[in-house]
Amino acid sequence: MASASAVQNSESGVRSTFSAPIPAGSAEVTPIESKAPSVIESILLWLIAAVVFIFVIARFGSFWHMVETFADNKAYIGAAKHILRDWDLANAADIKQFWGLSYLIAGLSLFHVPLRYGFFLVCAGSSLGSMLLARKLWGGWIALFFAVLNITWIQASYLGGSEPLFLLLLFLSFWQSRKEHWVTAAALAALATVVRPLGFLALVGIGLTLLLRKDIKKAAACTGAAAVIGLLYLLPFWIFVHDPLFQVHHYKQEDWHGGSPVGWPFHGIVVSLIHNREPWTNVILTTGWVVFAAAGFCAMIWKLRISTLSHQGGGRQGSGSLLSGRPAEYLFGFAYLIFLFCYDSQWARAEFPRFVIPVLPFLLASLETWLPKRRLVIYPLAVVSAVLGAASALGVRNIMAGLHH
Repeated sequence: MASASAVQNSESGVRSTFSAPIPAGSAEVTPIESKAPSVIESILLWLIAAVVFIFVIARFGSFWHMVETFADNKAYIGAAKHILRDWDLANAADIKQFWGLSYLIAGLSLFHVPLRYGFFLVCAGSSLGSMLLARKLWGGWIALFFAVLNITWIQASYLGGSEPLFLLLLFLSFWQSRKEHWVTAAALAALATVVRPLGFLALVGIGLTLLLRKDIKKAAACTGAAAVIGLLYLLPFWIFVHDPLFQVHHYKQEDWHGGSPVGWPFHGIVVSLIHNREPWTNVILTTGWVVFAAAGFCAMIWKLRISTLSHQGGGRQGSGSLLSGRPAEYLFGFAYLIFLFCYDSQWARAEFPRFVIPVLPFLLASLETWLPKRRLVIYPLAVVSAVLGAASALGVRNIMAGLHH
C-alpha cells in the first residue's frame, strides 16, 4: 500500500515530494485563502509581476536597450549573430557562455523575428512555462513562491538570461522521468546542459536511478541519446576552432583561475566575504540566500531520513517517495546544492542568488511547513519583488536621477 501510494503521488505531480503538516493556526485561514491557486490565478500573478517590472524599467530607462545589454545578454545575442554569420566562431573567442539559448533565438530570427524580440519571447515564455511545470511537479503554492521570491529570477524572466530556458528543459525532464519516459527525460536534460553546463547533473541523476534499478538497457539508451546531443553541440567548435571544449576552457581561465571549480565547502563564499568590496545591501542579500539554501538542504536531508526510516518500518507516512517515486530529480537537487556550497570561484557568493534558482523549488518544498500560504502575502510579494528586481537592474543611482527629472 505504501509503494502504491508513492507511485500515485508521483504520477499526479500535484503534491510536493516532502509533504508537510498543516501549520498550527491554519484553522483561522479562510477557505479562499487556504485554497491552492488555480492555473489561471498563477498566470495572473506572473503577469502582474511582469507588468510591474516592465513598467518600472520603462519609466527610468529603455526596456529594449536593457534587454540587449543586461548581465550576459549581450553575449547570448552576440553568439546568435555569430551563428547566423556563416558559423563565424573564430570571432567568438570572447564568449564563454554555452550556446543552447543562442541557437534557439538564432532559429527564431529565420522567421524574421529580430534577435532582441526573440530573446525576450524565449525567456519570458520559458519563465511562464517553468512556473506552470513547477505547479505540476511541486504544487501551486510552491510554484507561486518560486515565481516571485527571487528577484534575480524575475530579472532573468523579463529582461532575459539563460535560466528560464534551462529551467523549462530541466523541469520537463523531471516531468518525463516521473512518467518513466527515460530516454525523453535524458534528451531534455542533455538539451538543458547545452544551455547551462550543470544540467549534466540531471543526466547523472537519471543514470544513477536506472543503474540502481539495474535497468541497463534504458541506461544505455539514455546515455546514447545524451551523447548524440552532446556531440552535435560540440562538433562546430571542434571543426571551426579545433577545440570541442572551447567554452569549458574559457570558464576555467576566467572563473576558476586555471584550477578546479570545486573546493572545500563554503570556502569560495567565505573568501568572497573576507575580500568583499560590494555594498552592504548586496552582502545581506547574497548571504541570506546562502543561509536559506543551507537551511533547505538540511531540511531535505532530515525529511529524507524520516521518510526512509518510516518506509523501512512499514509506516504508511514514509512512502519512500524520494527513493521510489522521483529519485532522479532529487539526486540532481542534492548534487546541485553540494556543488554550489563547494563552488570555489570569485562568483560563488556574489552570484549565489542566481545560481540557486534551479533548486529553489526543492528548498521551498523542504521548508513548506513554514511558508505563509496566503494571498495577502503572495500578491504584495510579487509587486515588491518586481519593483526591487527592476531597481536592482537599473541601479539605485539611475532611479534617483530619474526621480529628480
